[in-house]
Amino acid sequence: MEWTSVDLDNCPIVRALDVLGNRWTLIVLRESLNGVRRFEDFLHHLGVSPSVLSKRLKEMVDQGLLVREPYREPGGRERHEYHPTQKAWELYPVLVGLMQWGDRHLGDPTGPPVRLVDSVSGQPVMAAVVPSDAAVCSPADIRVEPGESLKLREAGRPD
Repeated sequence: MEWTSVDLDNCPIVRALDVLGNRWTLIVLRESLNGVRRFEDFLHHLGVSPSVLSKRLKEMVDQGLLVREPYREPGGRERHEYHPTQKAWELYPVLVGLMQWGDRHLGDPTGPPVRLVDSVSGQPVMAAVVPSDAAVCSPADIRVEPGESLKLREAGRPD
């Protein structure tokens, strides 16, 4: 079989890009997989306009990437948090791969801003194509540590 015989209408990459092809979708997904849940926190972390964020969150809920759950602070009105679904968590290796590709080819010359480390072994993790029975790290077993460029910035030294 030749790859070129796959019709674009039946291409899984095209279908995935229909859902994920917007920059803000991937960035909101990154934030949600790293624990950001509330609208105000997304706004603070991302610096995106409220209208763009509202639209993106709604689309991600409609696509089954996030689930919207109500919460209420004492004395406050009901608000909503956005939690990643299993469908979203299955994109974690894709985001890790994009991050590592960006670090390798477009990154800060002083090094990546963060490193992903297996919390059990202490070894750096990497996105890879492996046989289906290969051992993999669960996202719950991955720790985010500051990389060299972030350490320099936090120390107040220029890059």
